[in-house]
Formats: sequence, C-alpha cells, structure tokens
Amino acid sequence: MSSIKKIELGSQGLVVPVQGLGCMGMTTIAGNDIYGTADEKESIATIHRALELGVNFLDTADLYGPLLNERLISKAIAGNRDQYHIATKFGYEVDDNEQLTWAINGRPEYVKKAVERSLKNLGTDYIDLYYLHRVDPETPIEDTVGAMAELVQSGKVKYIGLSEVSAQTLRKAHAIHPITAVQTEYSLFERTAEENGVFDTLRELGIGFVSYSPLGRGFLTGDLKNPEDFEANDFRRTIPRFQGENFYKNLELVKEIQKLAEEKAVTPSQVAIAWALSKGTVPIPGTKRIKNLEANVAATDITFTPAQFAHLESIVPVGIISGDRYDQTSMAGVNL
Repeated sequence: MSSIKKIELGSQGLVVPVQGLGCMGMTTIAGNDIYGTADEKESIATIHRALELGVNFLDTADLYGPLLNERLISKAIAGNRDQYHIATKFGYEVDDNEQLTWAINGRPEYVKKAVERSLKNLGTDYIDLYYLHRVDPETPIEDTVGAMAELVQSGKVKYIGLSEVSAQTLRKAHAIHPITAVQTEYSLFERTAEENGVFDTLRELGIGFVSYSPLGRGFLTGDLKNPEDFEANDFRRTIPRFQGENFYKNLELVKEIQKLAEEKAVTPSQVAIAWALSKGTVPIPGTKRIKNLEANVAATDITFTPAQFAHLESIVPVGIISGDRYDQTSMAGVNL
C-alpha cells in the first residue's frame, strides 16, 4: 500500500495527510464505551501502523476519558513525537479531580489551564492543532480565541481551530487570529455544513475542513443491522437516528450505497471516505484496529466517475436522513 498523499490544511502552513486518525474510541468517556470496548495494546499498535502508512495526523481531546485518550497517545508516540501532528481539543470542562462537569468553558483563564494539562498528558511541549471543542455561549468567542492566540505566540500551540461553529462565529474568530481548521461532523449521512453557510465560509476564508464521523458513526460501514446491535454502554443508543423507525429508514439508504460499493468492488466505508475526500475535506475516521485503518487508507485511492458521484449524491441528498445526530442536549451545543 502506497504512502498517503499530503495536503495543506487551511492556509496557515499546516501540512497533513489527506486522511487522519480519530482516536476517540480508543478509550472510554466518563466510563462509557465509544463504539464498543477498546484495547490499549491494539490501539497503540494501530497508531504505530498509521505512521507507517503516512497517517501521522492524530485527533484526540481532553474530553475523551477524560484525559485518558491523551495519555494513551503519549504512550504511543513516545520517542517519536516529531513524526506526528497532534490535534487535541478543550472546552468541555474537566475539574481538578479529573472529572467532567459537562459545562462548556471557553474563558481565557480556562484556556491556559486546559492547554497546560494537555501538554502534560501528551508528554509534549507543543500541540500542532488546538481546537475549541464547543463554543461557550457565556464567553465572547473573541475572548476565547484571543487566549488561544497567546498560546500560538508562546509556542505552546502551532495552529488553532474550532469545532461545530456557525459561519457567523467563524468570521468573528478568524478576525481575531487566523483559524487553520474547523472540525465538524460531516458525511454522506450528515451534510448540514453544506446548508448553513459553513462550507462556503471556509472556502472564502481559506480555512481547512476536518470531517469527523465520516462513516456516520459506523452506520455507513453496512455492518449495523438493527438498533440492538450496540453494546449496552455504546453511546450511539442515545442518538435519535440510531433509534427505532429512524434506524430502519436510514438503513435503506445504506443498502443503496452498498450497491454502488459492490459495483466498484470496494466497501461502503471506502465509498463514504472517498466521498468526504472528494468534497475537499480531511476525514478522520476513527478506529482502534489495524485492519480497519488499512481499509480506510485504501479509500484515498478511490475515484468516482461523474455519473457515480451524481448517483451517490442522489441517494443521500441533503436533509434526507431520519433523526438528529445527537440527543436534544448535545444538539443545543452545535452551530453556535
């Protein structure tokens, strides 16, 4: 398998592979499994294999664990830090006892506290890309980004990003300090960024788009057959589009995508990743298994004919998916 192609993410100078590795599922969050049970040894082996394939763009957050995910990555990259681009996030408040309060905190003093903790947990003296995980509605975005800009000036952070923001917030933030990337859920199953002006604003301002959950949180793998397939602790049980009638309506769309995948002799997952790439995003499919990683990387070589691409877009046009992508509480925190 050839080494993966590189791309400039945004216009501030950060060069990354065209596909990254989402690490969230490698640990629990507040005791809950994310996409099933993880194994630390297997996860670390996956990170090492990713580097061999050129996928040296790792995505984590202090929320994941909390803090456990950054510590796992620290073990995986030990002695080899400079070979990786590490992206992490802050904003979901973690208290001094390492417990999530579930409040969103974008206050400047918390920005400084959070970065020091992440640097320590990652075992590094700099973070390549530091995101605000969610916008704090109580703190002006200008204040949060101003504090993040100071981290760049001090050398603790190289580039800054935002996650799940509106076009309006993005413009305000970018006026304070150049934003390198925005990370938002985006897939064949989640195309809101095309509707709400974010996609167009990113292009206009020269900001990169990192698409998380490009496999629709596993829906687009074709492996899920009914809502009871999830382990008891799997957080997807809380997501409306994975529940009841919504699940089965969405499953019909997956079956149509599977037919196109069979025509091309690839998997539905590979079709989904190739589509996200073709839209100009840098997808970060999450996995904790080498086999899945290798299949995901192979998707970077897949191309569509104009007819295939048009057919794919017609199967899952914007707005066709049944059910929200988060529960009601979490939906209130996106696109602010």
